[in-house]
Amino acid sequence: MKTIKIGLLGLGNIGTGTFKVLEMNRAQIEAAAGSHVVIDKILEKDVTAKRDIAVNPDEFTQNPDDIFKDPDIDIVIELLGWIEPATGFMLSAMKNKKHVVTANKAAVAANFDLLHKCAAENGVLFRFEASTGGGIPILNAITTVLKGNEYEEVMGILNGTTNYILTQMTEYGLDYKDVLKTAQEKGFAEADPTADVEGIDAANKLTILMALMFGAYVKPDDIPTEGISKITKKQIDEAKAQGRKIKLIAAAKSEGGKIEYSVKPMQLENNHPLAGVSNEFNAVFVKGNAVGELMFYGKGAGPLPTGSAIIGDVIEIAKLINVCGGCGK
Repeated sequence: MKTIKIGLLGLGNIGTGTFKVLEMNRAQIEAAAGSHVVIDKILEKDVTAKRDIAVNPDEFTQNPDDIFKDPDIDIVIELLGWIEPATGFMLSAMKNKKHVVTANKAAVAANFDLLHKCAAENGVLFRFEASTGGGIPILNAITTVLKGNEYEEVMGILNGTTNYILTQMTEYGLDYKDVLKTAQEKGFAEADPTADVEGIDAANKLTILMALMFGAYVKPDDIPTEGISKITKKQIDEAKAQGRKIKLIAAAKSEGGKIEYSVKPMQLENNHPLAGVSNEFNAVFVKGNAVGELMFYGKGAGPLPTGSAIIGDVIEIAKLINVCGGCGK
């Protein structure tokens, strides 16, 4: 059985979750991949941090070229976050004939065409399932089994932080600032929650969904975006009185060759499928001209759900490596 060697960029929460998924489900993963799967090198500055995983200290490096220029590394998993240096690192990996897997929605959204072009030019695979739905396999679905559809609409609750805050405000009558503080204490919100509460995170994910569903790349900055920081208890109560809930919705609709898109708080009827999605859960509602209406629901973030999607991409690449002897490498 072939051994697939991985270079891991970043061993933070998501990197640790990915490591855990590989270890706890190794038998199933390797059977599905048809290969041994080994994390061989890890780019990480903080090598002394306490982690509840067993890592060989010899695997750590602070020189990315130790991964990019190693001929035995097959796949690079990028989990550093931010647009740079992540994008530059992914391009370097591809130019050195490494397949790339990432969960980095900001980098993928900002450089969608550039990353795909570089992968194609270098005969390598680029997978990013975890970037948009965490553990929800939405990208795989819309690019494989649903690809025979002409997509008409997508609506998503794509950020668990904002959904948690709005759920708590709706169900318990709490104020925005109080819920945000609790969310930060529970680890559902960052110390600086701007990217979440102002809709930036959801806009990145909508960019990726539109590019794959409608073949239209729209920069996240060009998506009309409004967050939830100005939502008041009064607005929540007024919506409830009308049988509605306020949710932060990333939406795009294709009609007559024109695509309309936005990220903003919307009032949804209580019987809408997305209205019942609560707390930190995410969901994506898709409409296709053949399949009709579908909804994908689950944990859109977190180390293990995101790690599950990352390892799923690794398995698919490993299977293709076995079939084509390296897929251009």
